[in-house]
Amino acid sequence: MSKWYPKKGRVIFHVDMNSFYASVEAAYDPSLKGKPLAIAGNPEERRGIIVTSSYEARAKGVKTTMPIWEAKRLCPNLIIMRPNFERYRKASSEMFKMLAEITPYVQPVSIDEGYMDITGCEALGAPLEIANRLQQRIHDELDLPCSIGIAPNKFLAKMASDMKKPMGITVLRLRDLPMKLWPLPIGEMYGIGAKTAEKLNKVDITTIHDLVEADIYLLKRILGINGERLQNRAKGIDTRSVDPDAIYDFKSIGNSQTLPEDTTDDLVIKQLLRKLSRKVSDRLKRKEVVGQNVQLMIRFHDRKTITRSKKLSTYIDEDDTIFNYAYALLDQHWNGTPIRLLGVTVQDLQEKKAIAQQLNLFTYEHEAKKEKLYETMEQLTEKYGEKTFKNGYQLEDNSQPRTSFQKDYLDDYRK
Repeated sequence: MSKWYPKKGRVIFHVDMNSFYASVEAAYDPSLKGKPLAIAGNPEERRGIIVTSSYEARAKGVKTTMPIWEAKRLCPNLIIMRPNFERYRKASSEMFKMLAEITPYVQPVSIDEGYMDITGCEALGAPLEIANRLQQRIHDELDLPCSIGIAPNKFLAKMASDMKKPMGITVLRLRDLPMKLWPLPIGEMYGIGAKTAEKLNKVDITTIHDLVEADIYLLKRILGINGERLQNRAKGIDTRSVDPDAIYDFKSIGNSQTLPEDTTDDLVIKQLLRKLSRKVSDRLKRKEVVGQNVQLMIRFHDRKTITRSKKLSTYIDEDDTIFNYAYALLDQHWNGTPIRLLGVTVQDLQEKKAIAQQLNLFTYEHEAKKEKLYETMEQLTEKYGEKTFKNGYQLEDNSQPRTSFQKDYLDDYRK
């Protein structure tokens, strides 16, 4: 067993659920199994995009972020369902509980993937045995497929889990890199997006092996400090630990929403900013944090996207304050062209209890006047629901998909 559990090395799993949303829907409705299935937003009101799809749909060319009309053209019998996030959160929570029964060193990184450090699990058997049992248990109890990568560090474990899907288990050791990893196209390396791959291709770095052999000064000139980090990863060097508390290391909370149609209507835009600000404020308070930076994201009708932010002198968490700064950024940077999507984010977060707000006399009086009002509103909201206080200009909650920039589903896992 010692060959599997080296004295100085580590044994890391990366568990990646396969086509998670679609697989959860098929688990709830077995009649969907084996059929081309896609999860998408609200196709009735807008040409939505594909969030994820089953492997049967992918075989027909359906891809994530593809417009629904294009997916339908490639796969006329494609079944499209709206996302059911409560269902996905529940399945995710159950999956992570199974991981935590093997080792306390579990680090969720998204709703459907996470790392495990099983270095101290020698009594449970060889890593392959543990992986097989875990994969089978997730399949038997949740009816969900997953792939597992086994490696001496997080980067290689992540790369390994992608090598065989669905229901794959792949071991990637340092001695395997020349045959299994380095021949891959540079764009398939985790951490390298399309733009970075394009930059590297221009200097004849087209495979991961090319990156390993590349001149470090060239990489730093093209990619900055990230060039050296990526080269080290390609060489199999990654010293990051599996940190169960990493889910708390967040620096921003935000929400975005696609409008039902591209618009230049100031009232509609202001309504959406109000709603997004309220949602961000609610989440800040739930997590008992405050922020010192407000960021606005605007996606225009042609999909061009800009982000603009404002650094503040004090920490904030109230929706009115967030809205005022977001609207000021909009007023300053919107060029009047139709808007497709808006996002509001509060950044540079700190725990409330760690912040001693420095108030002058006027600020104190202003805050003191509002405090009782806020407390009363929150008490009534808890008793009668979120719509108790709804400004005349506030949008009704619709079925357009919303993006949460912070992984709230992990709260359930940590309870």
